[in-house]
Amino acid sequence: MSELITPDGFSRRRFITLGGAVATGALLSACGGGKSASDTAGGKAAGSTFKGTYDGPAITLSYWNGFTGGDGPFMKKMVEQFMKDHPKITITSNTVEWAQYYQRVPAAVQAGKGPDVGAMHLDQLATNAARNVIVPIDDLATSLGLTADDFPKEVWDAGIYKGKRYGIPLDVHSLAQYYNTDMFKQAGISEAPTDDASMQDALAKLKSAGITYPFWMPSRWPAHLMFLSLLWQFGGEPYAPDGAKATFDSDAGVKALTWMVDIVQKGYSPTNVAQDSQYVGFKNKKLATTWDGIWQINDLKASGLPFALAPLPNIGGQPLAWANSHNFYITRQATSEENKLNAAKTFIDWMSKHSAEWAGAGMIPARKSVRESAKVQDTVQGPIAAQVQNLRFLPPVPGLGDVQAQTLEIAVADAVLGKKQPADALKSAADKATQLMEANKKKFEA
Repeated sequence: MSELITPDGFSRRRFITLGGAVATGALLSACGGGKSASDTAGGKAAGSTFKGTYDGPAITLSYWNGFTGGDGPFMKKMVEQFMKDHPKITITSNTVEWAQYYQRVPAAVQAGKGPDVGAMHLDQLATNAARNVIVPIDDLATSLGLTADDFPKEVWDAGIYKGKRYGIPLDVHSLAQYYNTDMFKQAGISEAPTDDASMQDALAKLKSAGITYPFWMPSRWPAHLMFLSLLWQFGGEPYAPDGAKATFDSDAGVKALTWMVDIVQKGYSPTNVAQDSQYVGFKNKKLATTWDGIWQINDLKASGLPFALAPLPNIGGQPLAWANSHNFYITRQATSEENKLNAAKTFIDWMSKHSAEWAGAGMIPARKSVRESAKVQDTVQGPIAAQVQNLRFLPPVPGLGDVQAQTLEIAVADAVLGKKQPADALKSAADKATQLMEANKKKFEA
């Protein structure tokens, strides 16, 4: 099976195995040397108060990102337009696959050869803040008057680590429910399922219509994202906000994972769905509906598949779904020169305000004024953008990605594959995750 691409252009398999561990390891090796008190995470802000515009001499900014996939052309167009609007600021872009990106950035910043400004996943901000790679940008948010009212509250709050802001959101990307409109019509289904009852009814009708396995349940990616969505729906939380322990083995977690296992046991899914196979199967008309990221929109459009998009059905009682976000940040490297720092802040401000173009990449612009525009509401992902308040994000805990890969993802796979009962799989994984989180807390606070 060929490797599929994440919203950002690298294989999911590589991100899962490398994204957390590589980022954490590289940060520790690159930035683990002695620091003065003023250089510790949260200690040094990004210069003086932002003036709201750039009025200095001609300057060049190094901008790093991982938009190597179908989103790349949209980002390139935005950067080019920014330079047209700001002739004194030249942007040199360095675009690499995200797994390499999270390895390279810390070491490059340590050597003074990294980016001045960049884009990073929301769930990586805390780790990089803890290792002093990126700097607080509270003054940028304050001078622009940005608050939680301008963004989804969840994504805005998650950009804060130890009381300081490290990221300005560009977008939100989440899981959503894809369905083959032709198959649904043939089965007599007029709309996407909205709750457990309509989901079960739809799957039964699709199976009766001749679709042997209408909803494939993967054991790996994006299985753990499906689990997190269901966990939140059932009223649970995966981790303590302060990073003290894992809580995904709660009653809500058991209900969530049991629901996933039941899909297989009821015969709606094959018993051993390999990573990404559910998406390949959906694209090739082997199944009728799947839960996947909105970053797949353009790929499905290009395939000619008759499909539509809807929010995840409300299985557990609350209509919630997993999401992540790309955030702009500034590195400590950029703080050495005031003009460069102000130019970087000007770039972030402009990109945030003009992110309607980014919707073409299948993303949901984070800024409210852009997100609620007709241009965004009329996109395929418009139904998700309209319910952005129902999206949930992991807490800003350093090293959490690596912990999750070693514990939660394995527990979900073991249960879906029938190797362990949901409660047993989650309990052992949560115990291990708590141990790792305790160790991380000591390590990152050292």
